[in-house]
Amino acid sequence: MNGAESLLRSLIASGVDVCFGNPGTSEMHFVAALDAVEGMRPILGLFEGVVTGAADGYGRMAGKPAATLLHLGPGLANGLANLHNARRASSPVVNIVGDHASTHARFEAPLSSDIKGFARPVSDWIHSSSSALTVGADAARAVHASMEGAGQVATLILPADTAWSPADAVATPLPTPTPARVSGETIERIAALAQSGVRIAFLLRGKALQEPGLRAAGRIAAKTGARLLCDTFTPRLQRGAGRVPVERLPYFAEQVVDFLAGTELLVLVGAQPPVSFFAYPDKPSWLTPQGCRIAVLAHPHEDGTGALESLVEALGAQQAIARTTDLKETEFSTHGPLDGESIMRSVARHLPENAIVAEEASLAMAYYGLAASAAPHDFLTLTGGAIGNIMPVSVGASVACPERKVVNLVGDGSAMYTLQSLWTMARENLDIVTVIYSNGGYKILANELKRVGARTDGAHAASMFDLGNPSLDWVALGRGMGVESVRAESRAAFDTALAHAMKRRGPMLIEAVI
Repeated sequence: MNGAESLLRSLIASGVDVCFGNPGTSEMHFVAALDAVEGMRPILGLFEGVVTGAADGYGRMAGKPAATLLHLGPGLANGLANLHNARRASSPVVNIVGDHASTHARFEAPLSSDIKGFARPVSDWIHSSSSALTVGADAARAVHASMEGAGQVATLILPADTAWSPADAVATPLPTPTPARVSGETIERIAALAQSGVRIAFLLRGKALQEPGLRAAGRIAAKTGARLLCDTFTPRLQRGAGRVPVERLPYFAEQVVDFLAGTELLVLVGAQPPVSFFAYPDKPSWLTPQGCRIAVLAHPHEDGTGALESLVEALGAQQAIARTTDLKETEFSTHGPLDGESIMRSVARHLPENAIVAEEASLAMAYYGLAASAAPHDFLTLTGGAIGNIMPVSVGASVACPERKVVNLVGDGSAMYTLQSLWTMARENLDIVTVIYSNGGYKILANELKRVGARTDGAHAASMFDLGNPSLDWVALGRGMGVESVRAESRAAFDTALAHAMKRRGPMLIEAVI
């Protein structure tokens, strides 16, 4: 057994059985070990941003890490944007980054780089293996680190000689970390505040937005009259018919100010106080209303669901009936132009039960509420603001949950960042419907130009937001990646195409021309 096999066997022993990768020369012994060792599913991404984004989506849905396999510093650097998003999502990820052999490092070869320097801004744990005899234990520590707190990014650097040198052991898995328990004193303090007659809102994030946490939060809301809120860009939310509804914070700062107006107590459950996504002239960055008290029920590394359940007991709300969403057929008309609203109405009415909806399109976000009464589903979105995230996230989510339909709503500009995701969808025959909001531009940036007070009438500025000349042909792009693709230019055509896509298995792309 060499170091690469020890590493691979140790990852599998620790529960890591999927590896998204884009390898190079320094990782060849790891690649060869994939045939020598059973139990690891290797999935190729044609760009490292697909690899790291897929690991993010997998971690969100599986609740455990996938491994990534990246080639030296430049390979890691190509995946940094989606590792940034993964870190903001608190997704468990284990990066395996190949490095030059230790005997080769002094020669300053062309691909030599500061791998730790690249990794540091997006990693909560970094280690470089020094011996094939310890690399298995290093892998076990990396998996353990990725599962700490709400979830972390762990980066293990693998010099080539630690992969090819002899090894003699498979590491015993470390105990899976558990979230810290919230103290009884905190529960009693929040219970007293919640019963003080103030207008209260709970801002939820993390596992508190899955069904057990939502049920507890719903009972608290029924008992106290509290509002239940989530971040604009939350990693995972379970919503739809039969589930406790949660209000999503708006995107723009002034909208959040109006949305929270009158709130006297904001209780954080795994969340941070709301702030503006960007700074704007004459607009606030800190969005909590003046005079509103902030209280923390659970920090991100603590057990937010358990804290909510304990708060239910402290409030005597065990018998309170939580409000849940009724299943309603979404109204849809074929009259009028195809637009963001009609697309979301069609999605809501055709969405199968237990689907996963992933969103990275401003025109989808604007009509998010239309799917509130659709069949129960999980909702994933862009967490760190680095676009090009949700197509790879859809790949990882589908690998984690192969029995579930994934609906990927993405703008044409965002989709071009990680277009190669379509190829992986086709190769792995993933059950993903990709809807491209094809409006030929970075439309949200035209609005941002106005919001920051810059000139809006310049031809050069306008050209930086325009995706025309030449126009993108998404049907050709999708088919070129092996994905069945169709174009829809009317409401009727889109609704027909979506209904077909929902009933079949495998990847499909619909270009919705807006």
